[in-house]
Amino acid sequence: MKTDKLSRLEENLKTLRVIKNNYSLNDIISDKVDEWGLRYGLFESIQIIIDLACHIVAEKNLGTPKNYSDCISFLISNNYIKHDLGKKIIHMTGLRNLLIHEYGIIDVEKLFEYLDYLDDINDFIYAVQKVNPTDS
Repeated sequence: MKTDKLSRLEENLKTLRVIKNNYSLNDIISDKVDEWGLRYGLFESIQIIIDLACHIVAEKNLGTPKNYSDCISFLISNNYIKHDLGKKIIHMTGLRNLLIHEYGIIDVEKLFEYLDYLDDINDFIYAVQKVNPTDS
């Protein structure tokens, strides 16, 4: 499971980098299909991060999370990810919750700003790969 999710997250990251490097905020605002692509790409990527974090928490018996942010917090407190990275990931889980529950209310400019988190997603991938590199 972990390898499949990591592969999908890496693919999503490549696609999100294409969006970041080739689209402006105005491009996204003016084309609903592009906006939906950005929304879904970010949503799916954040959901995979959450799934991986919660999987590691369960696998390593790090605690009993009450919510998605707790999964990240357990990774921080057990030194699987650095504190600063963990806080950024927790912030991303807030976007996931908005995307899933608030649909059209999200400010596209704020959504576009999440493309600045792509290096953090990459850092998360690297950290997860170090947890148990031969695990699949």
